Amino acid sequence: MIDIGFIGLGTMGRPMAGHLQAAGHRLFLHDVGPIAPDLVAAGGVVCKSGKEVAERADVMIVMVPDTPHVEAVLFGPDGVAAGLSKGKIVVDMSSISPLATKEFAKKIEALGADYLDAPVSGGEVGAKAASLTIMVGGPERAFNAMKPVFDKMGKNVTLVGANGDGQTTKVANQIIVALTIEAVGEALLFASKAGADPALVRKALMGGFASSRILEVHGERMVKRNFEPGFRIELHQKDLNLALEGARALGISLPSTAVAQQLFSSCTAHGGKAWDHSGMVRALEMMASHEIATA
Repeated sequence: MIDIGFIGLGTMGRPMAGHLQAAGHRLFLHDVGPIAPDLVAAGGVVCKSGKEVAERADVMIVMVPDTPHVEAVLFGPDGVAAGLSKGKIVVDMSSISPLATKEFAKKIEALGADYLDAPVSGGEVGAKAASLTIMVGGPERAFNAMKPVFDKMGKNVTLVGANGDGQTTKVANQIIVALTIEAVGEALLFASKAGADPALVRKALMGGFASSRILEVHGERMVKRNFEPGFRIELHQKDLNLALEGARALGISLPSTAVAQQLFSSCTAHGGKAWDHSGMVRALEMMASHEIATA
């Protein structure tokens, strides 16, 4: 049973680490804030730095918010890179820049370790249920070594290509999610403004070709006005920024992605950066001067 270092024990990382601990792995833990007492009580070893984690564990998993955070964890003072030795594996499960990921991988591989980018989809619910989708980029040998570990945290684990391809897949995922939230919001707003019961419209649509996980979960949030975050708007904005920056670098246009980002920006301007991303519908409602729940 391999020893695992886990850095970043927030909303997503904490339950993910808990599943690994429950499976029998010894964990070496590090975060900028206090470590969850339940992880420590179950045998987790608190480390003072990423360097110490890398010195003591076989595999290092990083789960932090954005590209600069990953860079600091890996290459900052007393970072993971300072404690690595040949044959170890670094796994970044954050959602960050694909281009930066490729550079991080080169630096880690130069130290004799393997690097996997393995961002996830499924949010807090998926993290708690160990049902995350995990999109992995990197060498096949490292993926094969980590597959049993990934299986403790997710149900759909796929090696999609080389380093950076996992992050590219996650960006693609976030484009689809954002545009589908926007479509569901428009549809339910239209139905409600026309005088139909949006809850019943959603129920009917769930039985047809328009059915989707987002219509099921986020459509219900819209109708019930529950925008407590499972995945915050500010985090989805970060992911769409990666999509739009990548599109500029590739010389392509993502017009609908840009519109979705502007709707998120409208929500943020109205104090909604910490709303669940289904709260995008509020931007549509403000333009219509109509809330979905008030048919």
